[in-house]
Amino acid sequence: MAAVATCGGDAGSAGSAVATASKSNVTSFQRRGPRASGTNDSGPRLVSITGTRPSVRNGQLLVSTGLPALDQLLGGGLAVGTVLLIEEDKYNIYSSLLFKYFLAEGIVNGHTLLVASANEDPANILQELPAPLLDDNCKKEFDEDVYNRKTPESNIKMKIAWRYQLLPKMEQIGPVSSSRFGHYYDASKRIPQELIEASKWHGFFLPEKIPSTLKVEPCSLTHGYIKLLQFIQNIIYEEGFDGSNPQKKQKNILRIGIQNLGSPLWGDDICCTENGDSSHSLTKFLYVLRGLLRTSLSVCIITMPTHLIQNKAVIAHITNLSDIVVGLESFIGSERETNPLYKDYHGLIHIRQIPRLNNLVCDESDVKDLGFKLKRKLFTIELSSYSLQSQKYFLSHHLQRKFSIKEPYFKELHTLKKIY
Repeated sequence: MAAVATCGGDAGSAGSAVATASKSNVTSFQRRGPRASGTNDSGPRLVSITGTRPSVRNGQLLVSTGLPALDQLLGGGLAVGTVLLIEEDKYNIYSSLLFKYFLAEGIVNGHTLLVASANEDPANILQELPAPLLDDNCKKEFDEDVYNRKTPESNIKMKIAWRYQLLPKMEQIGPVSSSRFGHYYDASKRIPQELIEASKWHGFFLPEKIPSTLKVEPCSLTHGYIKLLQFIQNIIYEEGFDGSNPQKKQKNILRIGIQNLGSPLWGDDICCTENGDSSHSLTKFLYVLRGLLRTSLSVCIITMPTHLIQNKAVIAHITNLSDIVVGLESFIGSERETNPLYKDYHGLIHIRQIPRLNNLVCDESDVKDLGFKLKRKLFTIELSSYSLQSQKYFLSHHLQRKFSIKEPYFKELHTLKKIY
């Protein structure tokens, strides 16, 4: 049974060309005659691709993760040619949702998808993608959320410390136009079947690629990883996503999604023993995969059950071989589920690593202790109440130490702490 599914329809247009100015509209700042090289300047210099934008920091081409709040935390989005590693929560509830947001964003923008899984048919994964929210519906959802969050205290205008004025307000990220970068999705609805049929995608289902009677020989990579690398390489080269061989047709982005990588279903024993026979198989796979992405118009998201990996050294290697690492911590079954500081959230999201593109050092996120919650329709990321409480304590403690505030002024400091 074939594991590759290609649906009809092209991947989508890459945007309209820039109109050429007529001779009558040429200003004194424009070149009147032809260039020295004799080339015609009638077309745009840069080819635009739907669903992408250049980074304002380094000019790197970016795509959206499907979650605008996460794009903001990562510096604007995912850079093309990079790997995003999602550390799964214990019950794999919220990590699979981020995985589907990434794929749904690709379908909306007309990108080509490559979905790989060892336990679920890629065709079934696409059927469970969330439906996109357009401007009107999205604005309505945000307005309802803001109304529900209002309290009598919110109407009182308070003077706050300059430190808090600099904190990004993740909850105030509003809806965007359907033609802009990044979209919002309704987790309670499924993506229309027409969008899936009009998209182009490839599926890699491990049980269909490896027969159960296969005799596995000792190798540096497991047989499942080898098959997957060959599959990805063929798609990149045959469909023109390779940067060294420009595409004959209009350029497009390849979005690669790999689910539950490193689990025993992939033939890897890294989650079963501390020093297994294939303990380095996963790190070698990531090393080769990143090499393929660096020379192609591709971006990859990987979900991995890192909480099951017993060897901490392997986790460190996996982190170093990934460009972006985001960890999800669910409150289900933990003490924080009943903690009043986290009553408004379903878990924490940890930005463990941000890519070091065109830099010698790795950037670090300025925002810590981010909480997430899944509402009826939207998945939101906010600064947790615990983080605000910690920063308030740090501010009062820092003022007390720096200015040597003594007993007569302690009451004034206590009043200041209440205001903040």
